[in-house]
Amino acid sequence: MGAQRAVQAHEGALTWPYPSSGRPSTSPRLELDLAVVGDAYRTFTRAFPQIEPAYAVKANPHPEVLSLLAGLGASVDLASVGELDACLLAGVDPRRMSWGNPVKKPSDVRAAVAAGVTRFTTDSAADVDLLAREAPGAAVTVRLAVDDDGSATPFAGKFGVPPDEAAALLRRADEAGLRAHGLGFHPGSQQTDPSSWRRGIAACRRAAAVFGGPVAELNLGGGFPTVHAAGPVPGLQDIAAAVDAELDGWRPHLVAEPGRVLVADAGVLVAEVVLVTERAGRRWVYLDVGRYQGLAETEAEMIVYRLRCPGHPPDAELGPVVLAGPTCDGDDVLYRRADVRLPVDLVPGDVVEFLGAGAYTSSYASVGFNGLPPLPTFTVRPPTPERTPD
Repeated sequence: MGAQRAVQAHEGALTWPYPSSGRPSTSPRLELDLAVVGDAYRTFTRAFPQIEPAYAVKANPHPEVLSLLAGLGASVDLASVGELDACLLAGVDPRRMSWGNPVKKPSDVRAAVAAGVTRFTTDSAADVDLLAREAPGAAVTVRLAVDDDGSATPFAGKFGVPPDEAAALLRRADEAGLRAHGLGFHPGSQQTDPSSWRRGIAACRRAAAVFGGPVAELNLGGGFPTVHAAGPVPGLQDIAAAVDAELDGWRPHLVAEPGRVLVADAGVLVAEVVLVTERAGRRWVYLDVGRYQGLAETEAEMIVYRLRCPGHPPDAELGPVVLAGPTCDGDDVLYRRADVRLPVDLVPGDVVEFLGAGAYTSSYASVGFNGLPPLPTFTVRPPTPERTPD
């Protein structure tokens, strides 16, 4: 009943406003292949058979993605009541939900508790006290601040505490009637250095030693990278080997929060060329999609997407471009410094596709900056498998 009440209380915020099937002509749009999501989940669980995967909902909260992953047995990592409600509607068991955002309101905690969520992440004394008031008996994991060098988007000190403070927060939680359950960290998004997980685990081991009590759970965070245009990334097996080496016999229950790695390669963002012109000796290409329609991760060119122009032959002559979005904002320039090359005969109306764009695009798109609508998502559903005869 608690889960049902939570859904009903926030039902107005749950409608996904875009079509979810077909191959439309609208541009821009995100096309999402659900079969690729399923394959990515299975690949992840094969690489990390000992880890409970808790999907980072913020990467792509599309209802069909959530339903698919719920059906495959995934847990979820939540950051808001809206994500909580979406996961409930998608059929995720509240026992497989954890609230990973250490910044939350009392109403957030009350909604989670009403739905049946019992696991929360924290990184401050005030938040521990909030959980003690609103979620007595809940399992608490303390997040550590770790070295996230090697990531495309470091956290810049926004979250986490040093090992000694983490141990003190576990003790505070225990004394307040909460379960001092676990320790965790996040190595930074699109992390390309496997040793970052080793450094995070080492910090958690130091915190556990200072705490002196049992630590039942270790959260390895997210950050698992996918291939973009900026060079090679480690494979999941490389990260798994680093994790195993640093654990070195320590065997808490392991949790990770994969997001990008489960949905990025499933998505192709389809855009249209609006204008091609010369400015100060450089060729500028303007698209009908930009930073405010889903390409927020091009800020500071931290993610350089692979690009494809399906209307041009694979051996088309390419030339360097400055790639920009359609809005009146001067910051809406995707790539100035990156070596982005597009066909030299590109003209308005041509299609440019961003590959590996299933993560942090539709969820980042603005509601209507410059009057432009949010990025619509169209899904390609995997075929229903035939039932194996009994």
